[in-house]
Amino acid sequence: MGFEPKKADVCAICGKPAVDAFWPFCSRRCANLDLGRWLDGDYSIPGEPVAPERDDSDDEPKQ
Repeated sequence: MGFEPKKADVCAICGKPAVDAFWPFCSRRCANLDLGRWLDGDYSIPGEPVAPERDDSDDEPKQ
């Protein structure tokens, strides 16, 4: 007895019927549009701020 999320019946981008091959989208185009939105920073997941990583290579003497 496990938890199974309910599958969306419609595309998360355009609202057309979702297709198993591209679920939760109706096509590769809508899947790529969604990916592009993530990569452009249009979507984000809230969380605690993270300090930038320190680049120790700046501490090394230049030759």
